[in-house]
Amino acid sequence: MHVEYDRLFIGGDWVAPSSASRIDVTSASTEEPIGRVPEAREEDVEAAVNAARRAFDDPAGWSGWPAAERAAAMERLADELVARSEEIVRRVSSQNGMPVSIGEQSEALFPSLLLGYYATLIQEQPGEERRPAFVAGTTVVRRDPVGVVAAVVPWNFPQSLSFFKIAPALAAGCTVVLKPAPETVLDAFVIAEAAEAAGLPPGVINIVPGDRDAGAALVAHPGVDKVSFTGSTAAGRAIGEVCGRLLRPVTLELGGKSAAIVLDDADLPSRFESLFQATLMNSGQTCYVGTRILAPRNRYDSVVEALTAMVRSLKLGDPLDPATELGPLVSERQRDRVEAYISAGRSEGARLVSGGKRPAEFDRGWYVEPTVFADVDNDSAIAREEIFGPVLSVIPYSTVDEAVAIANDSEYGLGGSVWSADPERAESVAARVQTGSIGINNYMLDPGAPFGGVKASGIGRELGPEGLEANQVTKSIYLEP
Repeated sequence: MHVEYDRLFIGGDWVAPSSASRIDVTSASTEEPIGRVPEAREEDVEAAVNAARRAFDDPAGWSGWPAAERAAAMERLADELVARSEEIVRRVSSQNGMPVSIGEQSEALFPSLLLGYYATLIQEQPGEERRPAFVAGTTVVRRDPVGVVAAVVPWNFPQSLSFFKIAPALAAGCTVVLKPAPETVLDAFVIAEAAEAAGLPPGVINIVPGDRDAGAALVAHPGVDKVSFTGSTAAGRAIGEVCGRLLRPVTLELGGKSAAIVLDDADLPSRFESLFQATLMNSGQTCYVGTRILAPRNRYDSVVEALTAMVRSLKLGDPLDPATELGPLVSERQRDRVEAYISAGRSEGARLVSGGKRPAEFDRGWYVEPTVFADVDNDSAIAREEIFGPVLSVIPYSTVDEAVAIANDSEYGLGGSVWSADPERAESVAARVQTGSIGINNYMLDPGAPFGGVKASGIGRELGPEGLEANQVTKSIYLEP
């Protein structure tokens, strides 16, 4: 595969970039060049925000369309994405190493599902409501679109995370400037092609692939009304500081170091598929996965054995092979980072049970074996810091109270899970964990429910009605009696 573009999608047109700078894309599995696109500079960001601003401010434009008309356009966009789903998955998997078995759901299906969900929701939500005033008269409470939304997305789930932001923004009547990560820019151009084919008005979606400088220019641009960012906690803090100074609304979905609490009655061998999805999906390059496995001391050895059996059963291979369950990491730099943490785990005294090295059967590609450490202290680096790779740390506990305390002893709070034969018991434990979301005997995002973190895992919520509300502002109109 080799894909090249020489223009950017801004204001509904394919326009020449402001410079000759390009982003070269490399395959995670072959280490070979697979594409090239223009790199957006500050001048291109300026043009994109101005186009989005014009589209939003036009009284007859997108923000003024009736909800039913916006919903119909969103459904057309969903159809165009579905028609390109095979190409989207191929590009995503080739770029970041995501197995196509995951991409067919998260990257091909989820974006169109989100567009459909929000297209329906915006038609069901009244644009305004009339409330009896506290003393006398009536107050009209309106829900208006917030304006131009800057959407900055990472490389691990580039399509689904783009539409975490695009779908509710479009439903609310906002316009969007999307900045994809440099590692995954090829699939972003498919969004542009789908938007053009769906007949979205010029400037409703604009795409500026670029590096951190482009992202910084977008976040700080005076024409932006709201920022939605998914990425590292360090980058999120910097973005939050800018938005705080500008008094600009911001949604930050950041890092995680989630805990999977295994209770003493859990039957892990019967739940290997769910356990894999909740702990190692996309080679651990998933923000919410539970890479801290909390195991009861009276069953500790059996939990370690079950996890070892699970990781050794996984098929590591070509991400374009439908049978592959674990692909390579996204880049050489990411592999170096993961290997450094594996070395740290060893030096800190954790017991390496499985994995820990590059698989011998691959002479190219940024592969790392799925790795399990036992006898991990919750104060160690591999237990406290987000590795973003296929590394599990098994931490012992004696009582359920201690397990909850260990789970909460983290600067993060994004995902997590509780494993038990008794769902009610598991739910009572889950309610005590300080996190934005948590699963029982599994972990799966629900488009109809809010998703986001607490503590260093971010602020604000995406998905569900809350995701729509994050793209709206309320206005009260007081009427005399």
